[in-house]
Amino acid sequence: MYKVIIKEILDQGQLNQNYIVQGWVRNKRVSKSISFITITDGTCFRELQVVINNSSDFDSILKDLNTGASVSVHGRLVQSEGSGQKVELEAQQVDLICQSHPDEYPIQPKKHNLEFLRKNAHLRMKTRTFGSVFRIRHGLSFAIHQFFNNKNFFYINTPIITSSDAEGAGEMFKVSNFDFKSIPLDDSGNVDYTKDFFSKESNLTVSGQLEAELAAMGLSRVYTFGPTFRAENSNTSRHLSEFWMVEPEVAFNKLADNVELAKDLLKFSCNYIYNNFHEDLEFLSQRKHNEEKNLKKELRSNTTLINSIENIINNDFVNIKYNDAFNILKNSKKNKKKKFQFLISDWGADLQSEHEKYLVEKEFKSPVIITDYPKKIKAFYMKLNDDNKTVAAMDVLFPGIGEIIGGSQREERLDVLRSRMLDLSISEKELWWYLDTRKFGSVPHSGFGLGFERLVQFVTGMTNIRDVIPFPRYPNHLEF
Repeated sequence: MYKVIIKEILDQGQLNQNYIVQGWVRNKRVSKSISFITITDGTCFRELQVVINNSSDFDSILKDLNTGASVSVHGRLVQSEGSGQKVELEAQQVDLICQSHPDEYPIQPKKHNLEFLRKNAHLRMKTRTFGSVFRIRHGLSFAIHQFFNNKNFFYINTPIITSSDAEGAGEMFKVSNFDFKSIPLDDSGNVDYTKDFFSKESNLTVSGQLEAELAAMGLSRVYTFGPTFRAENSNTSRHLSEFWMVEPEVAFNKLADNVELAKDLLKFSCNYIYNNFHEDLEFLSQRKHNEEKNLKKELRSNTTLINSIENIINNDFVNIKYNDAFNILKNSKKNKKKKFQFLISDWGADLQSEHEKYLVEKEFKSPVIITDYPKKIKAFYMKLNDDNKTVAAMDVLFPGIGEIIGGSQREERLDVLRSRMLDLSISEKELWWYLDTRKFGSVPHSGFGLGFERLVQFVTGMTNIRDVIPFPRYPNHLEF
């Protein structure tokens, strides 16, 4: 008798062969002569139906087979006579592993709203929706590693604890070994970080980019894929305090190469999910359609979730420069009628989420890549263009999401980099090691950051970023 997971028995199981299957009860139907339970183990979207011939052998256990109970079933795989499944397991022995108390178990076989499930995040993976979401999250992670491995990239791990702020945002979580009841101060009354664990101020990282650049100067093609942190006090559906970033850095790549790498990665990842998780996608696509039925017409998607993914795989992206995007937005009816929350008036304005979505969903109805942003709204490390007004930056915008990738060609010229740091009051002393890479064999190089949860959002159709990471961290929430 073979012990198998449900995915294996449904995909490869042999009729009239005996198997042992273990999982959790999702449903139970009892009649006079026969009972049915459906069990799942999370290995695939489908469930396995178990047929129990009512007899004294099973009388004592049937009453305990409630939703959520864990069971081990020994039985024979047979062709199903009912609708909804091709095969079923004819039970010979059913063992209760652990009972689930129906009066207390919150995840019943009915529709639960997402806010309720966020409060029960320790149990929500038992639902169909979150089973699909987190199987797809795994699939995307695997696809990203496979993509870079196929292109001869090296996976590196960059520090989680750092003294630098790659983004210049200043919204970082501090890391300290101080006794908060007795924090040492210097002669000026400021915190004396020389007495802390690292002898200097330290934080949780917002990006592994700067360290990845160092690695690219020796290994040529590298990427990091890890957690990053922002102490931004935001409670929107777009922000998390802890999230994952995919950050490749490539020596000898210019901005155009960077654009192509980003497109290839997104297409490869979407294609992998499309080919390997179609049942989960079908379910999530129907779920999204049902969720949007009650929305106003202008808020509904113009296409199904699966069609949105197909469009990414099969069609090219629109490439425009910031200057073109600015003019389109400034001259749009929505801007002229003051329908944007952030009106577009002066060149150099930073584009907000509403502007990004307008370009993608209204103007072009396609993913959009914007390049050559004004230098004043971008980071110090981005390569200054010849016009001295713009930098070789790029943002990839997706429907329903907005910015999903942000990147640039990096400034490889030491004198220009120093000048940019001076303009933005960034300490050369703190980043001496970063400047060293521009002294010893500097080369043109490029990279970007892909917000992994935003990619998972797009592929699953989930509208709240808190629903695509297993245990979300956000202001006032540190459960589980």
